[in-house]
Amino acid sequence: MKIGFDQEKYLKEQTQYILERVDNNHKLYLEFGGKLFSDYHAARVLPGFDVNAKVKLLKQLKDKTEIIICVYAGDIEKNKIRADYGITYDMDVLRLIDELRALELDVNSVVITRYQKQPSAKIFIEKLKRRGIKTYKHKFTKGYPTDVDTIVSKNGYGANPYIETTKPLVVVTAPGPGSGKLATCLSQLYHENKRNIQAGYSKFETFPIWNLPLNHPVNTAYESATVDLKDVNQIDYYHLEAYGEKTVNYNRDLEAFPVLKRILEKITGEESIYKSPTDMGVNRAGFGITNDEVVQNAAKQEIIRRYFKSYSEYKKGHIDLETAQRAELIMKRVDLTPEERVVVKPARKKAGKKIGTALQLHDGSIVTARGSHLINPSAALILNAIKVLSHIPDKLDLISPSIFETVIQFKKTILNNKNPQLNIEEVLIALSISSNTNPTSKLAYEKLLELKNCEVHSTVILSQMDESMFRRLGINFTCDAQFATKDLFYI
Repeated sequence: MKIGFDQEKYLKEQTQYILERVDNNHKLYLEFGGKLFSDYHAARVLPGFDVNAKVKLLKQLKDKTEIIICVYAGDIEKNKIRADYGITYDMDVLRLIDELRALELDVNSVVITRYQKQPSAKIFIEKLKRRGIKTYKHKFTKGYPTDVDTIVSKNGYGANPYIETTKPLVVVTAPGPGSGKLATCLSQLYHENKRNIQAGYSKFETFPIWNLPLNHPVNTAYESATVDLKDVNQIDYYHLEAYGEKTVNYNRDLEAFPVLKRILEKITGEESIYKSPTDMGVNRAGFGITNDEVVQNAAKQEIIRRYFKSYSEYKKGHIDLETAQRAELIMKRVDLTPEERVVVKPARKKAGKKIGTALQLHDGSIVTARGSHLINPSAALILNAIKVLSHIPDKLDLISPSIFETVIQFKKTILNNKNPQLNIEEVLIALSISSNTNPTSKLAYEKLLELKNCEVHSTVILSQMDESMFRRLGINFTCDAQFATKDLFYI
């Protein structure tokens, strides 16, 4: 993989920039947009970006930092799913707490936002309390968004309980967008001001990158990644008017800025130091780009991936057709076609009337597979790929067919599984066992790590299990919007 981003430079600049904001206040509330952990989108469009860059940054600042996690009660009630992990938002809160604690980062509390006594939210609050997690309930802010006098009053932000914090940097994060991070930050600013504590607000959002051109592929890839939110990149006209400098932001922040500025001024009683949404940000990602051509090419590939993902999500009933079509229009706007993803044509050619898969190795070579009555096409593809990397002849079995038959029989008779064909996880477990006694299997098994950042395409929608395994192996995958079978229950 060609590198186009300097991770160390980025972390150094980002840390320094945040500390400057902290030093200007007794306390800084920093709203974290995007993903705190496992930001694979950023890693794909900025080759060289560490997927856990944000938490590595926070670990450097852990003595100064505590974290508040927000989750919208309505998302708990409707069991909203985080697509990349396949888990609900409330479960993702628990995952976030575990991962932050493992890094010795201080989790202050969880805030249930826009709480209206939703039954599922009440159950989740009790679950958190029983595990010793401080939990706060914030209701919908009266007067929001137009009546600033009511918003900044005892009936608005004052109606929310005050969250006790002790460190100078308070990071406010969430499982996903619309979780109430901004409202939580502003509510805290109101309470801090009432206590005569000078507190400030900033926003940490990686995309769009403010100092790249409006139509740069990296910024366009952000639009493609947020088609469900209908985000549109725009020139920050407030910044242009104030400084005569063109910077990029997105529609929601630009639309909210006038009200946000008035709220901040009402809270502090002073003119805001921020003249634009760009001023509020602490994003130094643009300064980490070392090879713009590499980054542009990577972003274009991400735009194509998002097109495939959107139509698959539409087929599964997770988004509407308009959203999928928006992703297609973005792809066409950049003059891209689905076939410019190099694994698409080989997968379709291999398929014929069956299911085809293709994987591109780091040397550019393509491996294909169809699967068999024993293993599914995705599992077959992984085995074929590690055979190629190990220079093992295709006809040589890495795992004895008798082992496959035994597992399939177990799935049929004991688990009553109507699709006994083995998936990636089951095949790799079998391979790991075989590697203990078979030197050839061991040689292939040791090549699995070399599949990280490889590209895969399937001619059918993948099962949840195979999607999860590709993610865990670090493989970027896409699929055509077709189901593998006519069965309605498809996992």
